[in-house]
Amino acid sequence: MASKLQAAGGVPASKIYKKLKKVGKGAYGSVYKGIDTRSNKIIAIKVLNLDTEDDDVDDIQREISLLSQLTHAKSQNITPYYGSFLNDTKLWIIMDYAAGGSVRTIMKAGNIEERYIAVITREVLLALSYLHRNQIIHRDIKAANILLTAEGNVQLCDFGVAASNSFRRSTFVGTPYWMAPEVIREGSSYDFKADIWSLGITIYEMAMGNPPLSNVEPMRAVSIIPKTAPPRLPDTFSQPIREFVESCLSEHPSERLNADELLKSKFIRNIIKVPRSALKELIAKYERWKQTNGASKRFSIISNDISDR
Repeated sequence: MASKLQAAGGVPASKIYKKLKKVGKGAYGSVYKGIDTRSNKIIAIKVLNLDTEDDDVDDIQREISLLSQLTHAKSQNITPYYGSFLNDTKLWIIMDYAAGGSVRTIMKAGNIEERYIAVITREVLLALSYLHRNQIIHRDIKAANILLTAEGNVQLCDFGVAASNSFRRSTFVGTPYWMAPEVIREGSSYDFKADIWSLGITIYEMAMGNPPLSNVEPMRAVSIIPKTAPPRLPDTFSQPIREFVESCLSEHPSERLNADELLKSKFIRNIIKVPRSALKELIAKYERWKQTNGASKRFSIISNDISDR
């Protein structure tokens, strides 16, 4: 699963990469801000506990395999992966450090304006277009898994439950509030259109502050989602964003547009010339909020609230 990364002269990887501070917590371990002592480059170190269930180890192996594949292909808007190694009983995964934090973290400073939602969505669609063309379903699209770099670039992360789309899937995985109805229904199968539903829920999350049904327990949400009409944004939002969400949240997967088609929607065309660097304004807003309201709160690149229920 892991390689013993070494610098010239056989220096062990544990001496090359140093943890600086803990910045987040995920399902299988913690994420640290770190440094590559050879170049002084700031990196992210995901430290995972391997003393866990076999199924969890399979998820970890899958994530490393996919990250390696995607980084080698220089895929767009996917968190770059630099390697992994064993350090005692822990697995260290070395990745790019997204200094801007997750979109979910940035939302602590307030709901995100439509203009910024559209730019984030555009960049996520580019990532999904690449993944889906290469027969990969992410299966856990949500604001907590969308990261921003200091430059305002968007990175899709957390491939622990991603899977091949070379055949239709029937595994129940993901985070309940963002799950497509066909993922939940017993005995049903699904394909990459499940990611499109999750994207629609993520846009709803960014616009409204939380995904639909966030006021109920996750397992209760699982029972409600397949039985109710798809959620819609209220009329207080513009027609382009409402139509976009509706295109993602069609009950029947065949009626959902794919990533390339959604990139041609009015919602995205309206901001086609807005650069990714505009998202630095969101990061600056969060930093101002943190100074006045969240000084005692830990800055996180992975959400530790509703997204991790």
